[in-house]
Amino acid sequence: MKLFGLIGYPLSHSFSKKYFTEKFDKLGLANHQYELFPLKNIGELPKLIADNPNLVGLNVTIPHKQSIIPFLDELDETAKAVGAVNTIVRLSTSKPGEYKLIGYNTDVTGFSQSLKPLLHPHHERALILGTGGAAKAVAYVLKGLGIQYYFVSRERKDLANSLTYDDLNEAVFNACKMVINTTPVGMYPIIEEAPNIPYEHFTAQHLAYDLVYNPTETAFMKKAAAQGAHTVNGLNMLYSQAEAAWKIWNS
Repeated sequence: MKLFGLIGYPLSHSFSKKYFTEKFDKLGLANHQYELFPLKNIGELPKLIADNPNLVGLNVTIPHKQSIIPFLDELDETAKAVGAVNTIVRLSTSKPGEYKLIGYNTDVTGFSQSLKPLLHPHHERALILGTGGAAKAVAYVLKGLGIQYYFVSRERKDLANSLTYDDLNEAVFNACKMVINTTPVGMYPIIEEAPNIPYEHFTAQHLAYDLVYNPTETAFMKKAAAQGAHTVNGLNMLYSQAEAAWKIWNS
């Protein structure tokens, strides 16, 4: 049995097991299995790997996309540039019982493929809500597309492109026609919550992109849509990054 899975905490929101289980069934891969491994502490990873010698690969989600890096033996160039990992391959070495873990970032592929069809010339600048691993992947993609971005967090960061939630006003929204939520705020089961931003400044020219995909329409999306903004959730990104991970696991 070839084992794959998802690590993070909590995992009640995730569609990954359903996605890959259906994929294995469709491909007739009866010897493939995908499981959820809720790890509250990333320090539990070595035991998880040791306890599952048939493990081939893992997806990584909140809150471990950055903290997992010290546990890995290698990073591919994209993961190294982003500073975050969401996909791991476990490779056996020539010595029995030994292995190495290689980290990749397929969030970059997923976000890029899902964002490009949505872009218009006025999407020159973006606000990225959050500063975690997903935010870094989003920033990497935006930089590659020539889109200026600003990280938004509760406390001011020592960065030239850093804002706090208190800095957000009509002028900032007029300048930044794209707002991307990379935080877990509004994710199942606490679906009534939304990032604390001035939604009244959204317009019909704005794109409100929520990386959260459960629920499919978040409170962030509803509030932005009420002002005429175009909204999108993270499902297409999930599917694209999952397919990219599958390709890596089979390469």
